[in-house]
Amino acid sequence: MVMNSIAVYAVACICAYLVGSVPFGFLIGKARGVDVRTVGSKNIGATNVYRTVGKPWGFLAFACDFLKGLLPTLAAKWYAGSHGGPELAHLALAVGVACVIGHTLTIFMKFKGGKGVATAFGMLVGLMPWLVLSAFALFVVAVALSHYISLGSCLAAAFLAVAVWFPIPHVHPEGRADLPLCVLVTLIAVFVVWKHRSNIKRLARGEENKIF
Repeated sequence: MVMNSIAVYAVACICAYLVGSVPFGFLIGKARGVDVRTVGSKNIGATNVYRTVGKPWGFLAFACDFLKGLLPTLAAKWYAGSHGGPELAHLALAVGVACVIGHTLTIFMKFKGGKGVATAFGMLVGLMPWLVLSAFALFVVAVALSHYISLGSCLAAAFLAVAVWFPIPHVHPEGRADLPLCVLVTLIAVFVVWKHRSNIKRLARGEENKIF
């Protein structure tokens, strides 16, 4: 049973990594005649697509990156609930993390990728929608006030890194913090902030591009 569970985790995570690796932002830009790796921030994420290819295409890139984090996580959550026991309790979390790693270190782009915000957002919506809704509200307010997506992303990530440790019923039904979930969400949040290190430097110098 243990070996079978390990096989399920391995296969699910490899598939999730490959799904996460699909560089939708790059593909959308290419379809519009723009190589997003050479313009703007040179990032393949939705924000750079939004700025350099156009608003509708930026929203499309965000939706695709969001769904590739959400759908595999929900599929793993359903599978664990229907076919597994305690040994698959963290399958959805592992799959979601694999999607985020795939997006940020995509095998199709020589292990370079986006910053992982949209994909991590999708994964976390699948895992803990109410807490993520609060983080998203913080993101919206921060972007609306500052016009900096990078600032909103970093603030939302920092909020999740702290809030996930509290025994919130909708996040931790057992009444206590789920240690693997807390550690991995914190690591993802730290990784997202680290991927924004160049943005943070530009914010400090007053050189960061505004979304509006």
